[in-house]
Amino acid sequence: MQTLDCLEITKADTIRVSALHALAYCPRLFYLEEVEELYTQDAAVFAGRRLHTELEKQEDEEWEELFLESEELGLRGRLDALRTRDGQKIPYEHKRGRCHRDGNNQPQAWESDKLQILAYAYLLESALGITVKEGRIRYHADNVLVHVPLDNSGRAAVQEAIQQARVLRQSTHRPPVTDNERLCARCSLAPVCLPEEARLAHDREWQPIRLFPEDDERQIIHVLEPGTSVGRTGEQIKIARRNQPVETVPARQVGQLVLHSFSQISTQALHFCADQEIGLHFLSGGGRYIGSFDTRHGSIQRRIRQYAALSNPDTCLELARKLVTCRGQGQRKFLMRGTRGKAEVPETLNKAIKQMQILLKEVPKAQSLASLLGLEGNLAGLYFSALPCLISQGVAKELCFNSRNRRPPKDRFNALLGFGYALLIKDVMNSILTVGLEPALGFYHQPRSQAAPLALDLMEVFRVPLVDMPIMASINRAQWDVQADFDIRGEQVWLSEAGKRKFVDLYERRKQESWKHPVTGYSLTYRRLLELEVRLLEKEWSGEGGLFAQLILR
Repeated sequence: MQTLDCLEITKADTIRVSALHALAYCPRLFYLEEVEELYTQDAAVFAGRRLHTELEKQEDEEWEELFLESEELGLRGRLDALRTRDGQKIPYEHKRGRCHRDGNNQPQAWESDKLQILAYAYLLESALGITVKEGRIRYHADNVLVHVPLDNSGRAAVQEAIQQARVLRQSTHRPPVTDNERLCARCSLAPVCLPEEARLAHDREWQPIRLFPEDDERQIIHVLEPGTSVGRTGEQIKIARRNQPVETVPARQVGQLVLHSFSQISTQALHFCADQEIGLHFLSGGGRYIGSFDTRHGSIQRRIRQYAALSNPDTCLELARKLVTCRGQGQRKFLMRGTRGKAEVPETLNKAIKQMQILLKEVPKAQSLASLLGLEGNLAGLYFSALPCLISQGVAKELCFNSRNRRPPKDRFNALLGFGYALLIKDVMNSILTVGLEPALGFYHQPRSQAAPLALDLMEVFRVPLVDMPIMASINRAQWDVQADFDIRGEQVWLSEAGKRKFVDLYERRKQESWKHPVTGYSLTYRRLLELEVRLLEKEWSGEGGLFAQLILR
């Protein structure tokens, strides 16, 4: 292990006292926040901020709020409060929850809170050149004031924590998940850390608790009309469509902005979307995915780990096998649904299902990406050859499907597939950027056109449930107008503006449906499953793998 002396430390390289609190709570939490620069804000965080705001409004002439930094000690921080008692300066910390109690039911500070107040007291000594005898912590839930004396052992504990923090900041490896499961349940970064999923990866008998948020309730706004201008007014997104009243939406209610065709967005709105973590994506008038506004910052250590892992051919091959199996099994299971309740099953459908099963047994044996591509191509050929068997009798012949074609689509079914896959890759890209991975570095697909390889890889997991199945269901339910919903241009077929609007509604409603994860056992909306799958992929090269590409239809 490195010592403090052998690290290259500049005078400005100080540690936040609040980071030491995170370190004492859980080293992995410290690493996620301080090294990977990942932060989330849950209800507990906002409640803590409200407490401090209320305290600041109270009139107390002895109350001082003070920012301190000591280059010699290597600490910086802002004290909740500093009071003078009998000529002694005493730092105070205010906590919203309850204190810890020992075996005699006596109030005690939690270990992480204790280290934090000791660090503030020691920082106060170092920065101001005074002697501080103690710090105090007010636990507001049970109205208890705990005194924490600052002695030599307390100073040594702070110095040891600073050294540990510096060593972790130099590391490229995340610390393991804590053994104390109760800490995870109260941690705001559980949706990023995925501690329960990490435990499940190491112990398949583990019964995980869902700490990952079930849904993201923010809107996804599609701007379909050409010539629309998007701007900012105050804390709101402003949308000005031609010949329509201006629409404003509070930024906190927006998760994504999707600009189709020739829409415009101001630089002020671009900066605002980046600041508010609103995904911004662009699609062409023909429904082709163009690109996304990349607002990532930090997380360089995670991309270093991604590059190291995906530069290994064996790692890429293993992940690709899982991916091809996942997509192929999903396609086969979807075809099998078409045999339910039927007295006579078309021979084409039966044959495809049987041959796909044979090919899927060969996937784990594939020794190269090239051989996998061949197997995947054969699986896709069988799937699309049998797909017409799932179309109900009585469906308009204009909506029937004969074969897969693209760029440009030559029939209505392929126009729907193309637009659906463009929306899907947009959502996959949004999840990749949200998580902070590098979309240009994939493990299966090669770089081509505007689509990033990692996005092309990950979208394979969701093609069937998010695009193929909703399209087939909508056609069988006669939801499409073969004239009004499509534009015919010679041999090219595109969705009309009305058709795009109908498809967007269909697709977004599908994403709000829930799917019970076959491995974790808990249910999430498809919208959340997209992000979860990206995070599970990252775990494959973080020592917590085994859960990626398991979303297969039953």
